Amino acid sequence: MNELPETAGNRLDPWFGSYAARAHGMRASEIRALFSVANRPEVVSLAGGMPYLEGLPLDVIADTMQRLIATKGTTALQYGSGQGEEVLREHITQVVALEGVSAHPDDVVVTTGSQSALDLVTRIFVDPGDVVIAEAPSYVGALGVFRSYQADVVQVPLDADGLVPAELDATLTRLAAEGRRVKFLYTVPTFQNPAGVSLSAERRPQVLEICRRHGVLVVEDNPYGLLGFDTEPMPALRSYDTDGVLYLGSFSKTFAPGYRVGFVIAPHAVRDKLVLASESAVLSPSNASQLAVATYLETCDWKAQIKTYRETYRERRDALVGALGEHLPRASWNVPQGGFFVWVRLPDGLDARAMLPRAVTARVAYVPGTAFYYDGSGSDHMRLSFCFPTPERIREGVRRLAGVVNGEAELVQIFGTSGQPDPDTDDVGGPAPDLA
Repeated sequence: MNELPETAGNRLDPWFGSYAARAHGMRASEIRALFSVANRPEVVSLAGGMPYLEGLPLDVIADTMQRLIATKGTTALQYGSGQGEEVLREHITQVVALEGVSAHPDDVVVTTGSQSALDLVTRIFVDPGDVVIAEAPSYVGALGVFRSYQADVVQVPLDADGLVPAELDATLTRLAAEGRRVKFLYTVPTFQNPAGVSLSAERRPQVLEICRRHGVLVVEDNPYGLLGFDTEPMPALRSYDTDGVLYLGSFSKTFAPGYRVGFVIAPHAVRDKLVLASESAVLSPSNASQLAVATYLETCDWKAQIKTYRETYRERRDALVGALGEHLPRASWNVPQGGFFVWVRLPDGLDARAMLPRAVTARVAYVPGTAFYYDGSGSDHMRLSFCFPTPERIREGVRRLAGVVNGEAELVQIFGTSGQPDPDTDDVGGPAPDLA
């Protein structure tokens, strides 16, 4: 047996020394390991951003998919276009029109989920050391992508009305004065993950004007925009500016994540780069998945299905907020008007990341706030998801969580707390896909 050169690795990984520099930051955090336990059925998971698929008409979808394979199987199971099937791209333009976006099928690039779309956008724009602006807090899966491409992420605060324009302007001005190159602003403007807030109608044009003035592209990630509980969809940022905004969308939240169908709407020059990047990564997105989604949109009442989802998630939001009020009155939280998440601030002195192992032992799970900050801050917050568990399970989960929080609060009262931020930023690598 030939021996490897001494510089090639170590006893645990003989190829350790051969990895690219960007791969050395790809580590599973300790919270990800905990979630392998949290996914057991006896644990109430308030962590995962998984849609409630039992609400789908599965028998109708099964019949539709069977007819698709029977009539178009040789097309569905074959390679396809790197840009995506035109029939699906046409349907996508009709879906985004509900949020005021006017697009042509040629503007659309279909991707393997919107996570792939975000990866492709980052790949074509970001060099190591470039700055990406993101909200504070921000979607953990996005932070993991930016870290993998060795971007320097600078986060700008949110409040109840979303990203704060004055803070964004000041940050971009400071970075320009420092000679640092900002490639884009990444934002989830509607029912944000994890904070659950939406960028107000007044602020949307302000944010776009600031980015135009500083020459910064906007990457709008909008998986939850159609899932408002009581209001019509807000106009997407892309509806205000077709040249300065890339729109990322997905069918994972409004239909089913298992098909892995997302998309980007982009100016044509950017679109061409995205198609080339996609072809080098996957050759083409799955024809079977694309035609399945297109067939669903053609033959099923997808707008009624979204209405059903909205009603289901509103009921679950109410269950979560009501249980928090009953069992955790010392905490504070937002009341989201759509989406999947409630952002909870813990009583003073408590650390959500340190508390998580004890919560899992008590058979309840959440995502600590540190996962959503690039610098490892946010330990005083947790993200609770209401999309998947039933209302009864949600109330039981909050009851269990309250027992853990109250026990931690008693310990802090007796022994005090250092209040030091967690120096470990590995959480931005992200929990598993079913938790994002």
